[in-house]
Amino acid sequence: MNRVTSGWLNGFIGVVIFSGSLPATRLAIMDFDPVFLTVVRASIAGILALMLLLLFREKRPSRSNMLSLAVVSLGVVVGFPLLTALALRHVTAAHSIVFVGLLPLSTAIFAVLCGGERPRPAFWLFSCVGSALVAGFSLSNSLAIGSDSSLYGDLLMLAAILVCGLGYAEGAALSRTLGGWQVISWALVLSLPVMATLSILTMPQSLTGIGAQAWGGLAYVSLFSMLIGFIFWYRGLALGGIAAVGQLQLLQPFFGLILAATLLGESVSSAMIAVTLAVVCCVAGARKFSR
Repeated sequence: MNRVTSGWLNGFIGVVIFSGSLPATRLAIMDFDPVFLTVVRASIAGILALMLLLLFREKRPSRSNMLSLAVVSLGVVVGFPLLTALALRHVTAAHSIVFVGLLPLSTAIFAVLCGGERPRPAFWLFSCVGSALVAGFSLSNSLAIGSDSSLYGDLLMLAAILVCGLGYAEGAALSRTLGGWQVISWALVLSLPVMATLSILTMPQSLTGIGAQAWGGLAYVSLFSMLIGFIFWYRGLALGGIAAVGQLQLLQPFFGLILAATLLGESVSSAMIAVTLAVVCCVAGARKFSR
C-alpha cells in the first residue's frame, strides 16, 4: 500500500470514529456533568497517551513545538469536548451534527490564517453560502420552538467548530514534523496535570446512579474520540496531505446522523438532511477553489 492510499485509509477510519463522538457524548451527559465529562475523558486519554509515549520511548517535543501543542490541546482536548457537551444539553445530537459539516471550512480558514494560503474569490463565496445555510437553519429552528434555548446550543456548537478547526489546522501542520499519533499524545499529556486535578474536584459525590449508557458514552469518547480517532486522523493527514484527506470530514455528518437515529432514536428531519447536504456541497465547492 503506497503512502497516499494509506493516508486516505487512515483518514477514513478516523472520520468513522469521530462520527460517534456526538451521539456518545449525548449518552454520557445523561448522567455526567458536562464539565466533569470533559476533564475526565481528557484525563483517561492522557494517561493512555503517556503510556504509549513511554512504551515507544518518544523524545520530548522541542520548545518551538510547545505553543502549537498548547493550541491543539486547547482546541481538541478541552475546547471542542466541553463546548459540545454543553451544547448537547440544549440541542439533540442529530441537530448538532449539522454543524459538523462546517469543520472542513473551519479548518481551511485557520489554514489560511496560519499558513498564508490565498484561495480564490469563489472559495469565499461557497464558504459564506454554507455559513448562511447553517445560521438560517439554526434561527428558524429556534423560532419554531418558541425558545432561545436551542439558539444558545447552536452558538455553543459554532464555537466548538471554530476551536476544533484551529486545533485540526495546528495539529495537521505539526504532524508533518512531529508525527501523527505523537501530536495528539503530547497534547493530551500537556493538559493531563490540569485535567486530572479538575477530574478529582468535579467528580460526582456518588457514582451509583450512573447508567450503563452513560458509562459506555464516557468509555467511547475517552478511548476512541480523544485518542484512537486522532491517531488515525493525524496519521492520515500526514501521509495523504492535509487538504486532500481533510475532505473526508464531509462524510462525518452522514455517519453521525445515522448513529443518532439508530442508537439514540432521535428523529432526523428532512430539513436536517437537506441542510447537511447543502453545507457539504458548499464546502466541497470551496475546496475546489482553495488554490
